[in-house]
Amino acid sequence: MTSIGGVEMVDWNLAVATATRLVRPGPEVSRDQARAVVAELRRHAKSSEEHVRAFTRMAVSGGPASDTPVLVVDRAGWIRANVAGFRQILKPLLGKVQDRRGGLSGGAVLGAVGGKVTGVELGMLLSFLASRVLGQYETFAPSTRELPGSPGGGRLLLVAPNIVHVERELDVAPHDFRLWVALHEETHRTQFTAVPWLRDHIESEIQAFLGETDVDPATLLERVREAVQSLSGGRPAEERDEADGRGAPSIIELVQTPAQREILARLTAAMSLLEGHADYVMDGVGPEVVPSVAEIREKFQKRRASGAGRLDQALRKLLGLDAKLRQYRDGERFVRAVVNQVGMDGFNRVWTSPNTLPTKAEISKPAEWVARVHRKADS
Repeated sequence: MTSIGGVEMVDWNLAVATATRLVRPGPEVSRDQARAVVAELRRHAKSSEEHVRAFTRMAVSGGPASDTPVLVVDRAGWIRANVAGFRQILKPLLGKVQDRRGGLSGGAVLGAVGGKVTGVELGMLLSFLASRVLGQYETFAPSTRELPGSPGGGRLLLVAPNIVHVERELDVAPHDFRLWVALHEETHRTQFTAVPWLRDHIESEIQAFLGETDVDPATLLERVREAVQSLSGGRPAEERDEADGRGAPSIIELVQTPAQREILARLTAAMSLLEGHADYVMDGVGPEVVPSVAEIREKFQKRRASGAGRLDQALRKLLGLDAKLRQYRDGERFVRAVVNQVGMDGFNRVWTSPNTLPTKAEISKPAEWVARVHRKADS
């Protein structure tokens, strides 16, 4: 727990309470329907293991993938799980802020007020996301009695109400859609259980990024204010577009130092690979086990690319979710191009070490990755 004089820098309990209070209710289902959905998602998570391993040819090391718990949760459960994950990964950064504030006059009071404010703000963001996430492989969250994880970290979450909501919205076959989602998330679980170094590598990159963060409160406040003003009309949209060609920046873009930009480029490439690989696998396995996969993909792509409204689009930009959508698209193109050129076994050289991960430039130019990794390996 990161605190000053016993006062938490982030009021995590308030974040959970705020998000749980603000999150939209899920779709209407009877108790029996809810039980049936949960049971089916658990079955699909289990059956997906064999499908994904066979298609990817990735052997899970250190025990079967089933050692990683599969949790079918509601929106409140997803919120609690992600607060626990944030709490874990942000400990070093919050420690730096604590040290900075501890030397200021009235630092404890600032910490108390800031913790409440930050807790509310985090809760508001999580309430927005909690109704949109279908599933998630949690890599770093600690295990608790309520939300168990594997000894080495990791658990698979499937958010039942969101899956039901989207399958109804798209008007697709529920059985097929639920299995299709499970295939995507199982691919993420296979990535981290079959590649022993991957978790530590991603965590070290995240911590390096956070370690470079400017923790001066005034600077951070100014940068966040810039983001809010760009979304709330502080400058006309036309002026923003003419000034930078992109419109409002995301929070992640506003807090970057030169060193962070280098780290973020590596992280972006890695996450593009992981997300694109999961999309490639779910569609590659699909035709054999998901009869309506083509219809699901077409409808889902249209939904993924569009926002529900102006506020939704603004929040997506602020949170960097537009960048995540590009990761799915660009990463899938990279995987497909490499597999087409060198086959699945040739692609799997990407998992050899951090040095064989694609660079951000190589994500856009797969042939350059093939030339670098295969020429070096075969020479």
